[in-house]
Amino acid sequence: MNREDLADLNAFMIVAEEQSFTRAASRLGTSQSALSHTIRRLETRLGLRLLTRTTRRVATTHAGEKLLGTLAPALDAISSEIASLSDLSEKPSGLIRLTTSEHAATSILWPALKRLLPDYPGIQVDVEIEAGLSDIVAERFDAGIRLEETIAKDMIAVPIGPPLRMAVVGAPGYFRTHPVPETPQELSRHHCLKLRMSTSGGVYAWELEKGRRSLRVRVEGQLTFNNAAMLREAALDGFGLACVMEDQVMDHVAAGRLVRVLEDWCPPFPGYHLYYPSRRQSSAVFRLLVEALRYRS
Repeated sequence: MNREDLADLNAFMIVAEEQSFTRAASRLGTSQSALSHTIRRLETRLGLRLLTRTTRRVATTHAGEKLLGTLAPALDAISSEIASLSDLSEKPSGLIRLTTSEHAATSILWPALKRLLPDYPGIQVDVEIEAGLSDIVAERFDAGIRLEETIAKDMIAVPIGPPLRMAVVGAPGYFRTHPVPETPQELSRHHCLKLRMSTSGGVYAWELEKGRRSLRVRVEGQLTFNNAAMLREAALDGFGLACVMEDQVMDHVAAGRLVRVLEDWCPPFPGYHLYYPSRRQSSAVFRLLVEALRYRS
């Protein structure tokens, strides 16, 4: 196998993973036309059709799927060996791919990266921000960041942030025409701002807890968003009550722009964790990231 073969096979694997020439070209740092030429060249050399193209997506043929099954573990092993070589240098270097939610990225990940990266210019971090849960093995992420309760049990999970709390808030103007709720049952008489979950498409049921009582309240209201920042903005403008992460609204509560209610029904819960497969080889770069993120109470 020559260098050209290896590069072409890697390009094929990226297209197969992304199911899109556009996304694959962006990931590889090349043009879509150049990538299409690379795949045609590989298919011609092998005498096999590896990919089928439709107007919406790219899929592997039977031959392509068989090749991908052999190729992915082999290239993963090569990548791991190359990554391990950074242990021999004074300044570890290499690429780390992460998947995370928006809130975790802004509140946990970015503050840690700001501290870490200036001292290690050879480290590259590729961050994909998404609301849903990715299969980090199938999609070739090194690790993910999510709440502990959502992480599969076969993953190693490292706490990287403090306990979190939800906060139910509304604008002072809203409460001039609506009574302050003292129990979750009273939420049925209020305009509530709903959050649509990207993973399921369903609307988030507010999870409230007090002592041994735990409730999932399906609220009603005029507005539904799939973004917590928009819930906060709508609450600030007086359109109803929002249930969001505490740290997203406490500045507004302190300034009197929002009023917090049902605080005794919002206990702390375990915060964000970095998770990764137990079989993942721990390179120097990855160990640096884990230590930079690790939560120390």
